[in-house]
Amino acid sequence: MSETAVVAGKHTVQSYDEELEELTGLIVQMGGVAEKQLADAVEALVERNVDLAQQVIDRDRTVDELEEQVDKKVIRLLATRQPVAIDLRMIAMGLKVSNDLERASDYAAGIAKRAIRLAEQPQLKPFVTIPAMAQICQQMLKDVLDAYVARDAEKAMQVWDRDVEVDAFYNSLFRELVTYMIEDPRRTQVCIDLMFCAKNLERIGDHSTNIAEKIHYMIHGEQINRQRATGKAED
Repeated sequence: MSETAVVAGKHTVQSYDEELEELTGLIVQMGGVAEKQLADAVEALVERNVDLAQQVIDRDRTVDELEEQVDKKVIRLLATRQPVAIDLRMIAMGLKVSNDLERASDYAAGIAKRAIRLAEQPQLKPFVTIPAMAQICQQMLKDVLDAYVARDAEKAMQVWDRDVEVDAFYNSLFRELVTYMIEDPRRTQVCIDLMFCAKNLERIGDHSTNIAEKIHYMIHGEQINRQRATGKAED
């Protein structure tokens, strides 16, 4: 039987399977909160909703607490089950996936903080690019979590390939905001805040691709050896 086939199998000790399911459940819960963080942060930015932005900032602690639970669960599994082969990769990657989700939530909170600052300033232009970026990033998060639950490396790679769309939006907005600053230096602070929001979205996209890479490794036991040309603007 191949290692890939083992993913869908059951262990002799039922409690082992239950513990693995608990680990997956914690990660899915983290992912759900991270998705909501992203959606609410961008809504707060677009709608200039300071209260909603503060809720995102406050909720970031929930993701941190879930990450701690994942850490404890992984340590327990490693210590008591002594996993090997694909089981070891599944458990170890669970730890890394939770870290990517925690960072994605941090970036959403960062957008919320900028949203509070921007709500106090005159709006530069109607929001178009940032909501479009956010929609892609949110779908990437959702799809990569579905791939993690299903142990679907092919679906994970589809998420990996979509990151170029986020990068293209980021590069376009970066150039546009630089132009605004050159034309009117009084817009500099607003443009910088918007650049940080866009950069945070770009980083959320990157963390989704990181998770996709970990799923690929978890299933196949090998790192992705192909490069993707991103053409990102400088930070």
